[in-house]
Amino acid sequence: MQNSTWTPPELLKMSGSYWEACALHAGVKLDLFTPLAKTPATAAELAGRLGLDSRGLAMLLDALAALELLTKEGARYQATPFAAQFLAVDSAAYLGHIIQHHHHLVDSWARLDQAVRTGEPSRRRVSHDSEEIERESFLLGMFNLAMLLAPRVVRQIDLSDRKRLLDLGGGPGTYAIHFCQQNPDLRATVFDLPTTRPIAEKTIGRFSLQERIKFVAGDFQADTLCGSYDVAWLSHVLHGEGEAECARMLKKATGVLEPGGVLLVQEFILEDSRDRPLFPALFSLNMLLGTPQGKAYSTGELKALLTTAGLEQIERLPMDLPNGAGVIGGRKPG
Repeated sequence: MQNSTWTPPELLKMSGSYWEACALHAGVKLDLFTPLAKTPATAAELAGRLGLDSRGLAMLLDALAALELLTKEGARYQATPFAAQFLAVDSAAYLGHIIQHHHHLVDSWARLDQAVRTGEPSRRRVSHDSEEIERESFLLGMFNLAMLLAPRVVRQIDLSDRKRLLDLGGGPGTYAIHFCQQNPDLRATVFDLPTTRPIAEKTIGRFSLQERIKFVAGDFQADTLCGSYDVAWLSHVLHGEGEAECARMLKKATGVLEPGGVLLVQEFILEDSRDRPLFPALFSLNMLLGTPQGKAYSTGELKALLTTAGLEQIERLPMDLPNGAGVIGGRKPG
């Protein structure tokens, strides 16, 4: 449970918590943290530099200072060390892309009642049908998240005896990059939509792995998978589809595995009761808002899907990951 002792003040605090999120989103969207990470400035000075209204900006800066993302001395504001590290666009640890992706989801979440009433999504699918700026925020946001988690995940998965990895729906290729860094003999193929190619190839090149990781453009729902691999990795792909499409996708991925190859699925995983942990339960609603059939899957559902795909020795790997994330794997017979 998130809060087992609800009180009216706690309930109302949660109800209005989007105010804090929207203040953060605005600060990132207006790129306030980058200049304030370099030098303090007054609201009037920063407004003149960025072409903003000084009254509105002063209110936002005060709110961000109250959130302890900025400090204020006299009339001057400055980014905190934390904000400078994670919210300044020129920082290697920048998380602004995923925050802007969250901002693009706000409108659909405000219409959640409509989606529950109709069972239909209330926004376009980000990976397929969105505007370029929304798609870029989504892809780079996935990079932000994976950069936080991938080093931790790959250290706990032994691929030392594997040579060819398929990163299916791999987006910017973050996991392929980290698996290859962890395993010097591994080569990888990132298979994703053609619109993903520019960001993926730029990201792969940033890590100087273009000789070991290639990008193949395609739609894993419509296209045939080619090649032969001894490991397939599907990270946060299945939740975008209903069970029938997941079964078809997993069968395709299993089909290009060599005998003895392993298939690994990472998702935000629900317990079989489906009412916990909290984040996967909320994430399932996010899939209701954005996809025709997508949802968060439970441990039992994922194991059943891998069994249907023809895999054996199916188990959830012992990992303690945030937000209910987990990895379930199986082996192709032979």
